[in-house]
This record gives sequence, C-alpha cells and structure tokens, in this order.
Amino acid sequence: MLFPYIYVPHQMEKMQTFIDFIFHEVWCKAPIGLVFHPDLFDGDPELKEVMVEFGFSAQAAERGKAFYTDVKAIYKLFASLSPQEIVQFKRWYQGNNDLEKVLANDPAAHLVRYADIAVAHKNLGRQLAVFFKGLYSQALLDLAALRAKIGDIDDHYQTFISTNKGGKCPFCGIEDIKGPNSTKREAYDHYLPKALYPFNSINFRNLAPACHECKSTYKLSKDPVHNGAGRRKAFNPYATAAHTVQIQITLLQHVDIDKLTPTDVKMEFSPAVLAEEIETWKDVYGIEERYKAKLCGENDGKYWVTQVLDECQSYDKQPADILNMRTQQAQSRPYADCNFLRRPFLEACQQVGLLKIAPFFQR
Repeated sequence: MLFPYIYVPHQMEKMQTFIDFIFHEVWCKAPIGLVFHPDLFDGDPELKEVMVEFGFSAQAAERGKAFYTDVKAIYKLFASLSPQEIVQFKRWYQGNNDLEKVLANDPAAHLVRYADIAVAHKNLGRQLAVFFKGLYSQALLDLAALRAKIGDIDDHYQTFISTNKGGKCPFCGIEDIKGPNSTKREAYDHYLPKALYPFNSINFRNLAPACHECKSTYKLSKDPVHNGAGRRKAFNPYATAAHTVQIQITLLQHVDIDKLTPTDVKMEFSPAVLAEEIETWKDVYGIEERYKAKLCGENDGKYWVTQVLDECQSYDKQPADILNMRTQQAQSRPYADCNFLRRPFLEACQQVGLLKIAPFFQR
C-alpha cells in the first residue's frame, strides 16, 4: 500500500456498536437461559427499537425479519456453549476487530476464520457466516428503521473523500478514486474478506474504498494476513504513521523501448523494514504485474520516453534537465501522473541509453 487513508469517524459506526452489544450482551449471555425477547436489548434503547420493528412490525421488510431471525438463531446456538467456549469466542471477536494488531501480526490478537470455528461448532459457524456475510448490504442498511439510527453509506463516502482528497487508490496508485464531482462512488473493500472472517464485516476499520481493479480484479477474497505459510504482516489502510514505499527499476541492457516487455523490467521495493508488508501487498494486489504492464504500455511507459525526447527537442534541453524536473514533480506530487513510477522508470531508461537525443538536436 503506497499510503494510508485517514480514518473518518461517522454515524455509521453505530452499526458496529449495535453488533458489539448483540455479541457481548445478548449472545454471550445466552447460556444464562433467558428466553430470547426484545427485553434482552434494554441496555441499548435504539437497538431495541430496531429489533422490535424487525421482529414484530407487520410492515417489517423481509431483510429486517431475516436480521431478527438470524440474531435469534445464533442466540440459541450460543446457549449451549460452555463458559470456556464463551471466553474463546470473546477472544476471537476482539481479535478480529483489533485490525491494528491483526495486520501487525501481533500474537496477542486471536484471529479466527469461519473455517476455524466450524472445526468444533459446525452449525454455529454456518449461522454466523449467514449473518455476518449479509450484514454489509444495501438491502439491510437502507431499511428506514436502521438508517434513521446509523445514517447511510453514501453520506459516509462523501465525508470520507472530503478528508481523503488525493483522488488515487492507495492500494495501487495508478487508478483513480471517485471524488466529490462524481455521481457514483467506489465500492468499499473488506480488507479482511467477509467471505473468510466473521465479526468485522461492518467495522469501518476493515472497510476501505478501493478502485475496481484492486478490489474486483486482483484482490477479490485474497487473505492479506494468511498465506500458505501461515500468518503474515500487511499494511494497515488506516495507519496513523505514514510510510513511503521506494521503487527502483532496472532495465535489461540493449533493450528496445518499442519492444519493451515485462521480462525486460526488474523492480525492487524498499525500505527493508517494511519488507513483509510490501510482499503481502504485491501478492494481494498483483502489483509487479500491473506496474510492469503500465511501464510497457504504449500510452504510459513508452510515451514517457517519447515525451522526454520531444521536450528536449522542443525546449532545447538535455535529458538530465527533464529528469531533474520529473524528480522534483515526484517529490512534491508522487501520485499525480504516476510520478512515483515514471521517475524511476525514466532513470532506468537513462541508465541503458534510451534517452539519448540525436546529435542534430543537441546544443
């Protein structure tokens, strides 16, 4: 990830507060033996109003009825858990929602997937999956009884982009993020995929706008914190400390710019202190493939070379002069016009002699 978003508080966080209450104050107390009833929600009057509407109103929408039914079904399954199992579920719930620790691969975070729950609690795992996979859905979040309490996702997006104004996807840096002048918005990506992880599908620390290529072409349901070897570190989309990923590009000697292919390009990423996070990022978002494809594109990398040579001829400059200007641009606006890629690529081109200008045009 090239840079983190700034986290933006919003009314929609109340939905996670509702889920916190349901988990801790209702489900985890199910073994006490009380009959499932709206009075179980007395501790959160606004949530109780929603549950009464969804569970007992003749006008309740089907999606609202399903929400009530799912909460009740999970309550009944929790009722048979032992005290030790309740403690374990509490650890899992806390772990899956402590994104900062999870992404840092902190062993104190007790991360759990549906597959892990199903080992000992097959039916409960299945019911939790139904509930949490369907939690982040317009069919539910747009219901009037709920929207009146938590606001709506479109307003969250407008608030979000009014703070995060860069206009570029931080997961790749090469695609745009729709801003305030667009009538549409980007989809929110579940960073820990909702297909794999329970408990955090409406936690906005786990929801981040991403471009279509990052979300729907490359990441899909890839797991940023697990691979075949086990747990791994990943960038935090809402890290409070900024970081900078440096990219060094090397081209094969005697390469022909008109015939440049990805195999002619070598990329190295730094700093070393972020090596594990960088490897995860490259794996999840197909970064090297996408960057190399851009460098080899007729209207991207190849055009950047042509542009430098044209500017040298038009303005009586040397390639070094243009590269100095590109360096300054990359330092001040690294994500404008892909400067973070263009600068190291042009430097690599200069190293292999691709930016030589014909003697006729030299001063």
